[in-house]
Amino acid sequence: QVQLVESGGGSVQAGASLRLSCATSGRTFSTYARGWFRQAPGKEREFVAAISWNGETTTYSDSVLGRFTISRDNAKNTVYLQMDSLKPEDTGVYYCAAGFKAVVADTAYGYWGQGTQVTVSS
Repeated sequence: QVQLVESGGGSVQAGASLRLSCATSGRTFSTYARGWFRQAPGKEREFVAAISWNGETTTYSDSVLGRFTISRDNAKNTVYLQMDSLKPEDTGVYYCAAGFKAVVADTAYGYWGQGTQVTVSS
């Protein structure tokens, strides 16, 4: 069983930075690919970034490419999302997920955290 707990969300102004963390319990953390998704009010959940089990492959949505960085520390059982140059459209609940492949489709991820709120004001 894998349990995911996000932290690091908050309210910031446009242009600021935040770093989200997702702590994971479970013995097989290092074998899972990891993803970050977000959901804005009234919108569907969307892909943000993903990283392979060994950290060698990363994928980003076009909307965050160049501003966000996903990384992982398997020794600490934690995955991170560094968010720079935040924009109001980045506002939403951010979820981390674990799955077998670092892909865009949320259906590929079998484990999800409860989410952390990120609010960016203009």
